[in-house]
Amino acid sequence: MQCFRRQPKRSVSQENILREQSRRVAALNGMRLGLKDDKDLKFLLKGSQLLKVKSGSWRKERFYKLQEDCKTIWQESKKMLRSPESQIFSIEDIRDVRAGHKTEGMEKYAKDVPEYRCFSIIFKDQRKNLDLIASSEDDANHWISGLAKIIAHSNSMNQKEKLQHWIHTCLRKADKNKDNKMSLKELKDFLKEVNIEVDDYHAKKIFQHCDKSKTEALEDDEIEEFYKILTERKEIDKIFQKYSDAEGFMSCQNLVRFLYETQQEEDAVVAAPALIQRYEPNERAKRGNAMTKDGFLMYLLSDDGNIFNSSHRKVYQDMTQPLSHYLVSSSHNTYLMEDQLTGPSSTEAYIRALTKGCRCVELDCWDGPNSEPVIYHGYTLTSKILFSDVIKAIKNYAFKTSPYPVIISLENHCSVDQQKVMAQHMTTILQDMLLVAPVDGNKSQFPSPEQLKGKILVKGKKLSRHEDPAGTNGNNNLEAEDVSDEDEAAEMEDESVKTEIQQKGKSDTLKLAKELSDTVVYCKSVHFNGFEDPSHPRAFYEMSSFTESKALKLAQESATSFIHHNIRHLSRIYPAGWRTDSSNYNPIDLWNVGCQIVALNFQTAGTEMDVYQGRFQDNGFSGYVLKPEFLRDEQTKFNPKSITEGTWGTKKKLQLKIISGQQLPKVNKSKNSIVDPKVTIEIHGVQQDNNKKQTKVIENNGFNPKWDEEFTFDIEIPALALVRFVVEDFDMSTKNDFIGQYTLPFTSLKQGYRHIHLLTKNGDPYSSSTLFVYINIEDCD
Repeated sequence: MQCFRRQPKRSVSQENILREQSRRVAALNGMRLGLKDDKDLKFLLKGSQLLKVKSGSWRKERFYKLQEDCKTIWQESKKMLRSPESQIFSIEDIRDVRAGHKTEGMEKYAKDVPEYRCFSIIFKDQRKNLDLIASSEDDANHWISGLAKIIAHSNSMNQKEKLQHWIHTCLRKADKNKDNKMSLKELKDFLKEVNIEVDDYHAKKIFQHCDKSKTEALEDDEIEEFYKILTERKEIDKIFQKYSDAEGFMSCQNLVRFLYETQQEEDAVVAAPALIQRYEPNERAKRGNAMTKDGFLMYLLSDDGNIFNSSHRKVYQDMTQPLSHYLVSSSHNTYLMEDQLTGPSSTEAYIRALTKGCRCVELDCWDGPNSEPVIYHGYTLTSKILFSDVIKAIKNYAFKTSPYPVIISLENHCSVDQQKVMAQHMTTILQDMLLVAPVDGNKSQFPSPEQLKGKILVKGKKLSRHEDPAGTNGNNNLEAEDVSDEDEAAEMEDESVKTEIQQKGKSDTLKLAKELSDTVVYCKSVHFNGFEDPSHPRAFYEMSSFTESKALKLAQESATSFIHHNIRHLSRIYPAGWRTDSSNYNPIDLWNVGCQIVALNFQTAGTEMDVYQGRFQDNGFSGYVLKPEFLRDEQTKFNPKSITEGTWGTKKKLQLKIISGQQLPKVNKSKNSIVDPKVTIEIHGVQQDNNKKQTKVIENNGFNPKWDEEFTFDIEIPALALVRFVVEDFDMSTKNDFIGQYTLPFTSLKQGYRHIHLLTKNGDPYSSSTLFVYINIEDCD
C-alpha cells in the first residue's frame, strides 16, 4: 500500500510570510493591469460568499476569490475528489458579465431576488453560464465592476506585457515551497509548464549560467536573467540588426526603409514616426525619433504587425449597393446549443450568434401552451423556448456588434391564432426596429445595408394578394389563406422524426395570418421553380431556400445562371437533413456563385466555421461583405468551375515562410505532456486554387518552435480565396490534436514579417499564442 507523507505544518510566522508574499504578488499583478490600489480588485482578491443558482431547487452558497495572479478565479466546491484545476476558471475564458436577470437561468430561477444583487458570468466556449447572487448590492457591484475592469485592462495589455505576466505566473506556480527562489528541479518543472522539453544537460547549463551567486538556487536578478534567455527572439534580432546602428537603435529613416522595402507599406514615411511614438518604451530613443529592439518587437506583435490588414477591421467597402450584392453572415437553427435531435434550445444561442456578427437568424415556430408560440426543432426532443423571449434577445443584441440589418428567418408551423401572437410580439417588442414598409418607397430593387441600418427584416411567407412590389398592401379584407409549407425539419434523416411526421399526417399547405404576412417586406419566401425566364422576371423580393445538396448541384451544373440569379435575388442555403449532429458543409462553393445567406450551425466548431468567421472578419466584422464585381455584373460570364480569361482580377503568387511559433498552448494538461507542433497552410477558393502544404514536425517544443520553411501557392482568383493556418500536435498513432488556427481573406493579407495571433477551436483569441511568418505576394506572369 502506498503511503502519503504529510506536509509539515507551517508555523504562524511562516504563514504570515507567505501571506505577505502573496499580497505583494497580487499587488504587482494589479499594478501590471493598471489597477493599483483599486477597491474592486482588492475586494475580489479577498473573495466573498455568493449563491450559485442552477435550478429552482438548487441554490447553494459558495466562496469565490480572485487568485493572486489576477488572471484566475477560484471557486469552492463540495464535490468529492474534485481536482484543484476544476475549481479554477480563467478571466480569459469570460465573454461577458451581465448584471441583473439577463440569462435564462436568472429569468427562471432568481425572480424572487432583486436584480441589483444578481449577476451572471458568460463563458466563451460552450460552458454553461454561471448565475450568481451576492449578499448585497455593494458586493454585486464589486464583482461586476471588478471583473469588467480586469477583462478590459487584460485586453489592452500589449503582447510583451501579456507574455511577462504569463511567465511570472508560471514561475510562481513552479515555486512549490514559495521561497521566491528556483531550484534546478523547479526550473525543469517550470519549463514543462510553459510547454518545452529540455534535457537535463541543457537545463543544468541554463541554470548554471544564471546562478551567478553559486547558491544552487536562482533568485531576483538571476530569475530575470533566466526570463531574458527564455524570451529571446533571435529571428527578430537578426532582422533588427540589418536596419540598426552599433548602439542598438533603428533610426526613423531606417524604419521607413524597412516598412517600405520589407513590409510593403505605402505610407511608410507617415507611419514610421507614429509607430515609434506608439510602441517604443525607451524614452531616450523616442526623443531621438528612433526604435530599440524592444520597441521593434512590440510593433511586430501589435495590430500594426498583424498578418490581417488593420484597415479592414473597419467598414471600408461600399455599403450603398442593393442588399443582394453582399454575402451575409447567417446562422442555421440558431436556437440550438448542440445537436439537432435532443440538444437544448436557448436564447443564449441567439445572443452568441449575434455577438459573433451573425446578421440572419432562424426561428422555428410552433404552437405552445397558453397561446404563446414556442421555438424548437420540430418532431425532435430538443427543448422549447418562448418566441417572445427570443424576440427580446434579438432586440437587445441585434446591433451590439454591427449596425447593419438583421434578418429574422421564420419557419412558421403555428396556427393562425398563434401567428397573430407572433406578429403582435414582433411589433410591440421591436417597435421602430421592425421594417414594415419599403424604404424611401423603393419598389424596384433592394435597399442597401446603409439604408437599412438599425432595422430588422422578416423573411417568411406572404399572402398572394394583389400587391405592389415589396409588400405594399392591397386587398386588406383577406384575413388568411393557404400557402405552401416548406418544412425543413421534416427533411431530417432520422427514423424517430420520420415516424413522428407519419403519425401527425403532415400537410403541404399552411394557413397564413394576414398580420404575420404584413411583417414581410423584402424577403418573401417562395419555392424555387428554376431560373427565371428573362422575358418574365420574378419580383426581386421573392427569395428561395435550398438544401446544401440542391444548391451545390445548381452550382456545379448551372454556375453562371446561379450567379445571375443571385445578382437580383437573395438565396438562402441550409445544411442537409442528415446532419443531425449539427455538422457543417463548406460554404466556399456557394459563395463562389454569389449565394448570400449561406447558413451554418454556429454552435459547431471546425474548419467550415473557421473559414466562415475568416470571411466575415473582413469589412469591420459587420456581417456584410461586398461580393466581387464579377459576381455583381449583369453581363458576367464567370464560372468558378471553368475559369476562362476575364476580368476576375490579376493572378497572384503567394510566397510565405513559416519562421517560428510562440507560447503554443498545451493540448494535454498533464505536466509531462509537451506538444510536437506542425503547421498546415490551406488555400480555400475556386477549385483550381484549393491547396494544402505543411511544415515538418518540431518535437517537444510548444514554447518557441522554429521551422524556417518556405512555401509557394498560385492563386487564380484572389478575390474568392481565403488562407487558413492550422497548428496541430502531431501524433503518430492517433489523429493529430488541434492547437490553434487563423483564417483570413487573401485580399486582407499584409506583406513582410508578420505575426499570426492564433484562435481557439471556438474562434476566440489565445492571449499570447502566435506564429511568426514572412509573406510576399507577386503578380503571376
